[in-house]
Amino acid sequence: MSVEPALRPTAAALPRSGALTEASTPRVTSPRAAVDFYARQTVNRRRTELIVAGFVLFFLALGLGVDAFWAGFLAPGGEPFPVATGIALAVALAMSLGGYFRGAQMVMASLHARPLQLVDPEHQQLYNIVTEMALAAGLPLPRIYVIPDLAPNALSAGRDPQHAILAVTQGLLNLCDREETQGVIAHEMAHIGNRDTLTMTVVGMLFGGAVMLADWARRALYFSNDRRRGNPLLFVLVVVLIAVTPLLARLLAMAVSRQREYLADATAAQFTRNPLGLSRALEKIGAAPSPLQAATRGTAHFFISNPCPHPADSRDGKLADLLSTHPPLTQRIAILRAMAHTA
Repeated sequence: MSVEPALRPTAAALPRSGALTEASTPRVTSPRAAVDFYARQTVNRRRTELIVAGFVLFFLALGLGVDAFWAGFLAPGGEPFPVATGIALAVALAMSLGGYFRGAQMVMASLHARPLQLVDPEHQQLYNIVTEMALAAGLPLPRIYVIPDLAPNALSAGRDPQHAILAVTQGLLNLCDREETQGVIAHEMAHIGNRDTLTMTVVGMLFGGAVMLADWARRALYFSNDRRRGNPLLFVLVVVLIAVTPLLARLLAMAVSRQREYLADATAAQFTRNPLGLSRALEKIGAAPSPLQAATRGTAHFFISNPCPHPADSRDGKLADLLSTHPPLTQRIAILRAMAHTA
């Protein structure tokens, strides 16, 4: 019989980890290691904030430039309100909110994810690990699913901790031992606790709005007979912004996604006090030959490792890093191993 944990008590209401069927005492790292993962969390949060702030400034520069050139925003006799910017932002917000409130259910359905069957010992152990990590994170227990795919991977989604969903593939359960699975689950609980779905919704809204504005402006350039009116320098700046918007907006969105992965790795190390568990899991995930069949480019950013691998994902260097939604696994593994050093 298929059983889904419908009641998701808060961490305070969950059983103590010592009362669970498996004994699992997380390893305790030294104070130096603890300081390291806290410091890495701080750095990754600051980088995310800076990138998002840069994204906002870029969106405003593009929108206000388009409004100023074509609608005469703030010019004598022009529009008193940035109409194009406002419309683009409103449309992008409406589209993003749909994914924000229903995205988790849609992703689970697209991946053919199934609720836990607690009569299965593997599923029972997974339930216990998720319960332990919810306690460590101080979060409600998310709904837990298993994806019937032999490619090892995991993901979390949901608009807030109270509506969170966590899923792992059957391949991950088959391949990883308990410590490794605990590291993966801690990573996904970190995404839930850090409200990464909300962060990526904001980024998606900015990305959609910027691309929309650029498309409108490009069409206006093509069809408008008076496109060269006004300040020639403003015209050149707007044209440059229109040209770089699709690429630059995507690069900014991917940069935020990568920083959230680094942050989740560091937070997982805090929860488990065992960075090596997650590093070994990432090694196994990276060595798996087959991609996740049901995953798409649109859902790739939800996963702990890109389920639709691209040659750039496995390369080191600044250019490869810019072109990927996930940091290189080799770099993530090296950072986790460095956290585990006590001397």
